[in-house]
Amino acid sequence: MLTKSPMRIGLLAGLLLIAQLLGGACLAAEQTSQVRVTTNFGQFVIEVFNERAPITSANFLRYVREGFYSNTLIHRVVANFVIQGGGHDATTLQLKPTHDPVFNEAGNGLQNKRGMVGLARGGSPHSGNAQFYVNLVDNPDLDPVPTRWGYTVFGHIVQGMDVIEHIGETPTGTVGPFKSDAPLKPVIIEKMEIISGEQAANPQPVTPVVPPAQNTILSPK
Repeated sequence: MLTKSPMRIGLLAGLLLIAQLLGGACLAAEQTSQVRVTTNFGQFVIEVFNERAPITSANFLRYVREGFYSNTLIHRVVANFVIQGGGHDATTLQLKPTHDPVFNEAGNGLQNKRGMVGLARGGSPHSGNAQFYVNLVDNPDLDPVPTRWGYTVFGHIVQGMDVIEHIGETPTGTVGPFKSDAPLKPVIIEKMEIISGEQAANPQPVTPVVPPAQNTILSPK
């Protein structure tokens, strides 16, 4: 019968401790960013998963750094579903020019649960650009399945979920080009700012893209 010497036991324990420390360090090193969103309804903070959704996160943070979201609308509110915004100018109600759409990263394992933030898009799976949404409840129908693409989740609300819920309860109807689900009292994103995490400089200039027709609202279905 083989027996383990005290030296071998000590060595194994030391290796196990090192492995645990390295594992903890890897988790701690997982890169996220936090973005504070100031609206006329209050503030909330989005934590962005830079590593889990690298393309979508980089795209979102670029718009934030450029000041794109200042004076844009939360133009769609559906109770017990989502709130959506970040594409329409609050003064003109027109869609703002955007960068090119980004690749759909819905297969990253992040789910559309309450408080999770995703990238809005049209019927094409890779049509998302600047607009984002926040899940008011768990929405598994927005997650991918083998037969269809889902909607990319790239962040979650870490502060101000009460503000999100307040926006989610605002009365809605037809406003300007929005046929339905538009807040009757405008919900305005006054500014967004990165408050922690990745803050790479030298953003590329906005490449104008022809916006879709006003009756084509990029959104989760």
